Amino acid sequence: MSLVLHCGAHQVSRESVTAAPTPTNTDTHFPIAHSQLLDRVTNLVDTSGWSITSEAHALSHNNNRYFGLLELQSSRDDHGLVIGIRNSHDKTFPASLALGSKVFVCDNLSFSGDIKISRKHTRHITDDLPRVVAEAFGRLAGYRTRQNHRFDAYKQSSVGVAEAHDLIVKAIDAQAIAAPAVPAVLKEWRSPSHPEFRPRTAWSLFNAFTEVYKDGSLIQTHQKSQRLHGLLDAHLGIAV
Repeated sequence: MSLVLHCGAHQVSRESVTAAPTPTNTDTHFPIAHSQLLDRVTNLVDTSGWSITSEAHALSHNNNRYFGLLELQSSRDDHGLVIGIRNSHDKTFPASLALGSKVFVCDNLSFSGDIKISRKHTRHITDDLPRVVAEAFGRLAGYRTRQNHRFDAYKQSSVGVAEAHDLIVKAIDAQAIAAPAVPAVLKEWRSPSHPEFRPRTAWSLFNAFTEVYKDGSLIQTHQKSQRLHGLLDAHLGIAV
């Protein structure tokens, strides 16, 4: 997995995140270690029935800013979840989490997801951190219900050859796929790599795109996936 980085950020290992120094508290600013937030999230993942399938971490501005992405897979679902993590030691932004099927995290301060929770670096942040992380995960049930509704609709919606071709062209306009990647999407649609996507449905078409997305960075993948969701939802009349 890779991150799209700007402004001097560099991708690092989890060990480097742990090794990043944490400044001393002031009267008004109480920074927490980047690893403290990361560990709190991963510990809750471990106890929530999810598994981390891939991850990426980045540091910037003399290790004062941290960005991370965790891609998860649940044993109960056929689709996963992405968690974005963000923390700073230089008062740039609060400790934050974003959760969803698509998350954008980057060092230009862009940060988005279906669920977003944050806590400023003020007194008692260490005490509040378990609550903040638990609150984000607690909102997952409603999110998963909505996402399951979307994917069930995809699976139940037949898509003809001409309709699929039209949607692929529209996906270029929506910037859900680059024009040079169209042959790969068509190949995956016509001859799926996985037998479960042989039925001619919107779900199979969606996975033809996501199979091609695997060659890109995680951030690019979920940006494009978000646009693809918008295109398919509108085409099928799905309200999520």
